[in-house]
Amino acid sequence: MTAPLTPPPPPHEQSSHHAWPPAGAGHGVGARDHAVAHGSVHGNKGEDGPGMRTDVREAAVIAVALALSGALLGVLWNWLAPRVPLVGDVVDGTWVVYLKDTEGEQSVGVDGTFTLLALAFGVVSAVVVFLVRRRGGVPVVVALGVGGLLGSLLAWRVGVWLGPAQDVLAHAKEVGKGVTFSAPLRLAAKGALLAWPFSALLVHLGLTALFGPRDPEPVGYGPYGEPR
Repeated sequence: MTAPLTPPPPPHEQSSHHAWPPAGAGHGVGARDHAVAHGSVHGNKGEDGPGMRTDVREAAVIAVALALSGALLGVLWNWLAPRVPLVGDVVDGTWVVYLKDTEGEQSVGVDGTFTLLALAFGVVSAVVVFLVRRRGGVPVVVALGVGGLLGSLLAWRVGVWLGPAQDVLAHAKEVGKGVTFSAPLRLAAKGALLAWPFSALLVHLGLTALFGPRDPEPVGYGPYGEPR
């Protein structure tokens, strides 16, 4: 019986040709991918900041603070807004009230003063919120919008309450015929109530885009699980 002409390959050569991929390699790569995916989904809760409950709680505090600061806006509006002069007179035994200066622009100035103050409050509130909480997020944006609108409404009512009397006929009778007195504060352009929330949202969006924290770039992995 003759010996075979071609000897069988050594054991290490057989393993190199027939054992690809190496035993356990697929399991190792899969395990690493699973660990990476699992860590990206579940392992970074502590790194992503507080949870949704904390975000909502902070947003509620921001909204309440902005709404209450509307009282200051109302005080400033009552202090800085121009006065509309009125005059009372008696015609056929009936008291009437009319504008002293029919071509005056004081009424426009009242609305303009409120709008400018509201824009300034929106800018300041957006800057303060961004400095306190740089992460941003949907709850903060909603808080800025809702808080700014509520603050504008409160400022409107506070300014009217602090301003001249609302009953112009009674006021004319009180001061006397032909005596000039100030008309009550009125916000004719109701769109001015949106100046605060709009300016706050725009400024906060710009600050977040320019100076907000950036998300880390995702790390890629090669076919063997090594970082690229």
